[in-house]
Amino acid sequence: MPPISGLLETALYVADMARAADFFREVLRLRPMLTGERLTAFDAGRSGVLLLFLAGASREDMPGAGGVIPGHDGSGPVHMAFAIPAGSEDAWRAHLAAHDVALRSEVAWPRGGRSLYFEDPDGHVLELATPGLWPNY
Repeated sequence: MPPISGLLETALYVADMARAADFFREVLRLRPMLTGERLTAFDAGRSGVLLLFLAGASREDMPGAGGVIPGHDGSGPVHMAFAIPAGSEDAWRAHLAAHDVALRSEVAWPRGGRSLYFEDPDGHVLELATPGLWPNY
């Protein structure tokens, strides 16, 4: 079987595209690669892509010149984590506080990693995690 070489895309479904895109661009400093009313794609580092879909707007198949993208959608508070450098937690705490983003939790992991948890405007649980969280990170 051919190997998996990495996780490429993570999708969140949002109620207000402009509000969500502003949050990820301004608070997390992610660079948009594609913007639109239905979809905004951000460079999430290390070849990762964060896709924001307007909730309910992608349920139908999307035919295009290169083929059909199957319909999809999601609801509820989804979780995702961003990798951050070890020792950057204090800077991130200050940065989030400066943008009025409250921390929900902090965790010190047995392998030495640390995680900061907070929510985006749609209630998704976001995590900033340092190395030492998993055996491969």
